[in-house]
Amino acid sequence: MQLGINLGYWGAGMDQDNLAVAKEADKLGYAVCWAAEAYGSDAATVLSWVAAQTERIDIGSAIFQIPARQPAMTAMTAATLDSLSGGRFRLGLGVSGPQVSEGWYGVKFDKPLARTREYVEIVRKAMTRERLSYEGEHWTLPLPGGPGKPIKLTVHPQREHIPLYVAAIGPKNLEQTGEIADGALLIFPSAEHLEDTAIRHLRAGREKAGKTMEGFDVVPTVPLAVGDDVSGLADMFRPYTALYVGGMGSRKQNFYNQLAQRMGYEKEAAEIQDKYLSGDKEGAAAAVPHELIDSTTLLGSVDRIADRMRAYAAAGVTTLTLAPAGFTLDERITALRAGTQALERAGLA
Repeated sequence: MQLGINLGYWGAGMDQDNLAVAKEADKLGYAVCWAAEAYGSDAATVLSWVAAQTERIDIGSAIFQIPARQPAMTAMTAATLDSLSGGRFRLGLGVSGPQVSEGWYGVKFDKPLARTREYVEIVRKAMTRERLSYEGEHWTLPLPGGPGKPIKLTVHPQREHIPLYVAAIGPKNLEQTGEIADGALLIFPSAEHLEDTAIRHLRAGREKAGKTMEGFDVVPTVPLAVGDDVSGLADMFRPYTALYVGGMGSRKQNFYNQLAQRMGYEKEAAEIQDKYLSGDKEGAAAAVPHELIDSTTLLGSVDRIADRMRAYAAAGVTTLTLAPAGFTLDERITALRAGTQALERAGLA
């Protein structure tokens, strides 16, 4: 099992710290550095900045939002980043959510599975550098009856095949991801529930495509905090968990809330959402069960984290992405180093 890091969103006031974290991860031998985007910093610019100041670590988009870019533009960006980084780019895609898609980008959040499938097909076709033509429900290239002609990508990616990942939570999206992608980006993963909530659906998609899980990258992101007080460390992540389970999306369309329910927290997920949407964010955070936080993060001593890493590896995780927590850069660097120590102690390095 490899390790990655996730820098999250840029522009939160600790950008230079994030760059230092990326550089340290590069020195420590982490496999990949992911950057995210929502409605603030874009991931492509951050990744080019990180790539220019690192040597070995891969850079990955987690995620490029599908409603934000036409698929041909995503292919251009992927090819450019792969070329500039010397073949270190990983392309992660996701549909975002209805509030961001429709409120920020003005793109209707409808038929996300079909839209994702077409998007991936166009991106892959464009990156082969053959002339691009496509007829689908959501995209037709070139547009009929006009001056457009099939055009081919002029930039040569460093590699013939750039790894493509899809961020997936729901069973149908997970199954399609297994069918059409090279890897899956997961969030709030519990090793004990991973087979039921993710792996079996990914496996079904792989089987549909006539493939096995061999070579498919299962990439969950987990917060990491090192220390002796596990309960206190878990409390650090109460607002984070409450935001996603309670406030990310609408009452009817909150994928993270639905995931918590599938993990057995139906009553608690409903309470967190009720409190969060009513404006009681502190109450929502207090309602998050300790067990939910502990099972979806890496908390405690290096030995305890090593035990959790073994559980993730046994569950089918191939790249464990860490989000090292801390109030200072030194604390985040310490957590980052503890991650490599735990991986070695777990016998997974």
